[in-house]
Amino acid sequence: MMRALNTAGTGMVSQQMNLDIIANNLANVNTTAFKSQRAEFQDLMYQTFRASGAATGGENRVPQSVQIGLGSRFSASATTFTPGSLLTTGNASDVAINGAGFFQVQMPSGETAYTRDGSFKPDANGLLVSSDGYALVPNITIPPGSRALSISPEGAVSAITPGNNEPTDLGNISIVMFSNPAGLTRAGQNLYLAGGSSGEPQEVTPGLEGSGTLQQNFLEGSNVQVVEEMVKMITAQRAYEINSKAIQTSDDMLSILNNLKR
Repeated sequence: MMRALNTAGTGMVSQQMNLDIIANNLANVNTTAFKSQRAEFQDLMYQTFRASGAATGGENRVPQSVQIGLGSRFSASATTFTPGSLLTTGNASDVAINGAGFFQVQMPSGETAYTRDGSFKPDANGLLVSSDGYALVPNITIPPGSRALSISPEGAVSAITPGNNEPTDLGNISIVMFSNPAGLTRAGQNLYLAGGSSGEPQEVTPGLEGSGTLQQNFLEGSNVQVVEEMVKMITAQRAYEINSKAIQTSDDMLSILNNLKR
């Protein structure tokens, strides 16, 4: 009977983790370029009372084993990298990746981080930076007083600078690809860090080698589907309730055993 108590308890812990992930997805439904997560679970070890093929006397052997599972555990929070909707902003320095790939930004520590959030703005010196002030890599500087900023689908940046009537080339925005984006580590602030299983970043020109193209005046929205997350939340709640019911039932059965001697 105690086995049922512990097994149902592991189920409640797993569903609590599941609900935590669902809540985070819903909290970021309007976060730029947010990628939803899903909980993955594994069953725990099994207690084997009789192995399959065991002899029962003579030459007879049982066709099936007798095993009792000991519950479940949370194994991973997998990221879904399906693209979000492209949302028009009217801001010339906003750019979305229409397809696969990540922008590179340099953090104050000197470490390179990766993001799908293309809400870049020129700082006081004209350097394109993220919303948190992290410089876009490769660096793009827009001279003060420039107008008609243009970012091509292939990443070429140009603008009409003061004293000129023709567009001036200001550089190129490149993006990076990973062999396993699911291996990236979330760092908050819409940033990812390269991890051991993500593979090395491969810098490419937008639109080449399977990467997406750039869309100026757009930002990528979150790929969270509210209705889908609500269904997951209801399922998690019901699973949590049924596990708690199993604990209550096990407790009632133990209570009956304790009262037999009376």
